[in-house]
Amino acid sequence: MDEKPTTKKDSGFCSLRYGLALIMHFSNFTMITQRVSLSIAIIAMVNSTQHQDPANAATEGPLTDPLSNRSRSVKDFGTRAAVYQWSTETQGIIFSSISYGIILTLIPSGYLAGIFGAKHILGAGLLISSLLTLFTPMAAEFGVILVIAIRTVQGMAQGMAWTGQFTIWAKWAPPLERSKLTSIAGSGAAFGSFIILCVGGLISQALGWPFVFYIFGSIGCVCCVLWFTVIYDDPMNHPCISGKEKEHITSSLAQQSSSPRRSIPIKAMVRCLPLWAIFMGFFSHFWLCTIIITYLPTYINTVLHVNIRDSGVLSSLPFIAASSCTVLGGQMADFLLSRNLLSLITVRKLFSSLGLLLPSLCAVALPFVTSSYITTIVLLILIPGTSNLCDSGFIINTLDVAPRYASFLMGISRGFGLTAGIISSTTTGFLISQVGHVIEHSKMAVIALGVENIYTVLSRMVWLDRGSKHAFEHSVPEDL
Repeated sequence: MDEKPTTKKDSGFCSLRYGLALIMHFSNFTMITQRVSLSIAIIAMVNSTQHQDPANAATEGPLTDPLSNRSRSVKDFGTRAAVYQWSTETQGIIFSSISYGIILTLIPSGYLAGIFGAKHILGAGLLISSLLTLFTPMAAEFGVILVIAIRTVQGMAQGMAWTGQFTIWAKWAPPLERSKLTSIAGSGAAFGSFIILCVGGLISQALGWPFVFYIFGSIGCVCCVLWFTVIYDDPMNHPCISGKEKEHITSSLAQQSSSPRRSIPIKAMVRCLPLWAIFMGFFSHFWLCTIIITYLPTYINTVLHVNIRDSGVLSSLPFIAASSCTVLGGQMADFLLSRNLLSLITVRKLFSSLGLLLPSLCAVALPFVTSSYITTIVLLILIPGTSNLCDSGFIINTLDVAPRYASFLMGISRGFGLTAGIISSTTTGFLISQVGHVIEHSKMAVIALGVENIYTVLSRMVWLDRGSKHAFEHSVPEDL
């Protein structure tokens, strides 16, 4: 891993592999919008002005609009969409169900993608998620149980689609372009969060909340057509790839093991410290991201006293910064490698450390600058932006360390991350309910978050000294 790979030049951004990265960007964009769409639509789906009965119920007619504090008819928004009487506890179960579904399929789908190919596993997951998004409004009519079931199955489908991407990059991405290609693909998630936060509420108001699901579900179906048409597991089998690009990819990956895949060396992986460093990095990164995604609108509304309309716009700004930093970080990482300015292990350690340390420092500073509106907004934008520098660090580290098992290890890594997300959101909610004051809660939460992330940076600085390719092969000879 600490070697400096060399590759021949080819057509670069005009090549087919960058087209694949854009399609993966589109697919990640689609999945995150489908995942977040319910969080946006539920504001209009639920009548929060009445005490709720546990049973699913729907009404039509006048609603109290919390945005303007005056009674409006649903017709004013161009729709007679139903409004359901779901308690906050029920809403919490609905929101969490997709995460539990993702956890169920992360590791199995990563393993199966490595055996049967990622094209069909990922494509099937994307198609199922898109179709279930289209059927969500209909499911709501039949009852909350069906909505929970659909969200769980949708999570399972998205778990299939998230992890297998690295199986494709193990065969398509030259070592000096891995950061660029994976960052272009991965930035789709942050860009999708930005778009859904910007336009989701507008769609719900102008057309009715069902159209949030119809629009982004339909976009997913279009993405599936592109996916099954353009994506291939191996560049050797792609009918449209040029001979020059095929030669460029195969020659750059010539030193990568291509022996038949055998059983997974679980014992050796458990004993491998570099892998545990990667897992800890995912745990810390998702801990931060979950808090930001879940509580950012509430923080802006409660601490900065911004109305809900402006809060939605401000909440979307950090994600466009995250998308930009993801791509720029990938470009910078591969620039440092291609110019032989830093070794591969140094680049991965550098971007991992920056992606964990910088947002932690911003988070620790956040509660102490609430008197300054501008400073608070700048820090809120910098937290997810700098956090996504990790995409050029430990997030793609498995491609360097164990490319043949990259999807399987990505499934485990994301499992650690989702576990952190569940714990962090639960802990944050507990602190809010116990302390009863969002500012005091934020001081405790972000300080704990900052200390935990700084610890992870220090552990990675130590562990990755042993994290070279040679050290890993010593633990698992010729298996990874």
